[in-house]
Amino acid sequence: MLLGKIVGTAVATIKYPGLDGVKLLVVQPLNKKLQPIGGRKVAADAGLRAGFGDVVVMVRSREASLALDVKGTPTDLAVVGIVETVDVTESGFSYILKEGYTEF
Repeated sequence: MLLGKIVGTAVATIKYPGLDGVKLLVVQPLNKKLQPIGGRKVAADAGLRAGFGDVVVMVRSREASLALDVKGTPTDLAVVGIVETVDVTESGFSYILKEGYTEF
């Protein structure tokens, strides 16, 4: 799994038939301290309705293809989760979901 921050959206006039209606997001990969690493990537949104500025969890290769509603689509990267908080400690880091209402 990878962390990333959504920095925009991509528009494709022609897509693979199984990807019709799938939102494409421009994502900046992040390290565990939420610092940018590498170049920006385009990821398919797996129905989470993630938006600009969200920190997200992504998967690559076959897992990215399986994350979409239409199985077997040629997908290299997919957004599969929205991160609520990241706590970094000296012994490592952990993801914690804040208490309260969440639609997921």
